[in-house]
Amino acid sequence: MSRWGAELVEGGTRFRLWAPDVQAVTLEINGRGPQPLDAAGEGWFEGTAPVGAGARYRFRIGDMGVPDPASRAQDGGVNGWSVVVDPHAYDWRSADWRGRPWEETVIEEVHAGLLGGFAGVAERLPGLAACGITAVQLMPVNAFGGTRNWGYDGVLPYAPAESYGTPDDLRALVDRAHELGVSVFLDVVYNHFGPDGNYLGEYASAFFHPEVQTPWGGAVAVDEAAPRRFFIDNALMWLREYRIDGLRFDAVHAIANDPFLDAMAAELRAAVDRPVHLVLENEKNDADRLAPGKYDAQWNDDFHNVLHVLLTGEDHAYYADFAEDATARLARCLSQGFIYQGEESVNHPGTTRGKPSGHLPPTAFVSFLQNHDQIGNRALGERLTVLTDPDRLRAATLLLLLCPQIPLIFMGDSGGSRTPFLFFTDFHDELADAVREGRRGEFKGSPGFDDPDARERIPDPNAAQTYERSRPGDGKDAAAWAALYRDLLAVRREEVVPRLKGAMADGADVIGDKAVCAHWRMGEGARLSIAINLGDDTVEVSGETPLATIGVPGAPASATAWLRAA
Repeated sequence: MSRWGAELVEGGTRFRLWAPDVQAVTLEINGRGPQPLDAAGEGWFEGTAPVGAGARYRFRIGDMGVPDPASRAQDGGVNGWSVVVDPHAYDWRSADWRGRPWEETVIEEVHAGLLGGFAGVAERLPGLAACGITAVQLMPVNAFGGTRNWGYDGVLPYAPAESYGTPDDLRALVDRAHELGVSVFLDVVYNHFGPDGNYLGEYASAFFHPEVQTPWGGAVAVDEAAPRRFFIDNALMWLREYRIDGLRFDAVHAIANDPFLDAMAAELRAAVDRPVHLVLENEKNDADRLAPGKYDAQWNDDFHNVLHVLLTGEDHAYYADFAEDATARLARCLSQGFIYQGEESVNHPGTTRGKPSGHLPPTAFVSFLQNHDQIGNRALGERLTVLTDPDRLRAATLLLLLCPQIPLIFMGDSGGSRTPFLFFTDFHDELADAVREGRRGEFKGSPGFDDPDARERIPDPNAAQTYERSRPGDGKDAAAWAALYRDLLAVRREEVVPRLKGAMADGADVIGDKAVCAHWRMGEGARLSIAINLGDDTVEVSGETPLATIGVPGAPASATAWLRAA
C-alpha cells in the first residue's frame, strides 16, 4: 500500500500528504467544509472523509491551495482540483493477457496527444499490429501545464493528462492493445518535474537535493524514504492498475543514484506476477545496469548517432563524437553494443563515457534511426526523409529492423512521413517567453542559426500551429514505405526472432567507405549476417541467397541480410 495519494477505503477515502516543512495541512473537498489532517509522523499528514470516486479535493497549506502530488486525475489542469479515482472499476476484457517475450519486441514510439488522445491511439492499433509492430510506447502521459506538451514537463506523475482522456480511457487503450497481441510501454520521468504546477518544493523541500544539480534543477532525493516510495509506487501503479507491459525510464543519469535504480528494478519484478520489461535512457552507457535481473535494455543513442552521421554528413554538436572513423564506430556498435565504453568525448575533453558492453546480448540495446528527441531537438524538427537520400534510408531501415538489437521506430516512419516533429509546450506569460527564448538560444552557433534573425525562424514552442504541424502525416510514397516495413518485419518475425534468445554478436568488419558487414551467432547456432553500404563505391559481399535486400548487394545505398544454418 502506498502512503502517497487518495485511497478508497471502507466508508470513504483516506487522504495523505508528505509535507515535512509545515505544521498543518487542511483537506478541502469540493462541496464540503475544510477538514484538518492529522499529523502521522515523519512529515506525513492523513485523514479520512466520507466521499468516494469522483470527489474533487485539494490540500491547503497556509494561504496556498495545492493539488495532490499523487493525484490519479485532475479537473481543471495541474493547478486545479485533484479527483478521487477507483482503480478497480474498469472491466478488463483481456484479463488473461500474460505479455510477450522481450525478444519479440518491435516498438513504435507515439505521442498520444498528436494522435487524438488515448482513443485515437487505440484506433491506430490494428494498423500497427498488421505492420508487425508488437509494442506501442507512449511518450509520457502524466499531467503537465496546459494542454500541449511532449510530456517531459510533467508535474503530477500519477495523473494521466486530461487532454488525452480519462484514466479509464488509458485502460481501454491498453485493453485494446492486448486484445490485438500488442504490448504497451510507457515513458516515465523520475529525474525532474516541470516548471508549471509543481508545488512540492513549497512544503517538502527534502524531496530534492539542491546541491546536486541537473539540467532541470536540484536532483530528486531518491535516497530519502518518501521520495523513493513516490517513484517506485508510481511505477507499480502503471504496471498493476493499468497493466502496462514495460517502462522506459527517462534520463536516469540525472537521478545519479544507481542503488536506487537497482532496488527499483528488483522490487518491480518481484511485485508483478507477469513479465515486465524495463528499459533505461542512460547517457552514461552503464553496462552494469543491464546485468541479468536488472534492466532489460538501454536506448542505444550510439546506434542512432553514428548512422545519422553516415546518412547526413552532419558532424556538429554531439555528432562530433561520432564523425571521426564513423564506419569503424558503426562496426563497433554492431559487434559490441555501445560505441563509447570509457573513451574520452570529443565534445567534452577530459571526460569519459561508458563501460565495456561486448559481453551483453544484442537484445540489451534498443536501436533506432529516429525518436522524439532526435527529431524534435532539431531546430526545425526535420525527419530523415528530408535529410538524406531515400535509398540510403531504406538500407539503414533494413539494418535497424533485422539487426538483433531491439528496434524502435517513431510514429510516421512506416508511412514515409515528411512532416516535422517540433518541440511544443503550452505555457503562458513570462514562462512562455522564457521557454521561447531559451529554445532559440539553444541553437546559437549551430549551422544555419548563427545570427538572431536566423533563430527567429525557429518555431515558437507555445504556438498552437507548432503543435498542429507536428501531427504525423503519410509521405507521397507512403505505400512503398509501408510495404518495406511490413516485409522486413515479417522476415524479422519468421527468421530472426525465433533465434534471438541466446544470440551474441560475432564480429563486424569495415568492408569499404561507409560499408560494414556484421555477424551474430544466433541462439540455435545459425549465423546471421548483415552487410550495409552507405558509401559511393561498390563493395564485395557474400553471394549467399539473402533473407532480404535493399538495392543491389554491395552497391551504393544497399543492405543485405542472410542466414547460414547451424
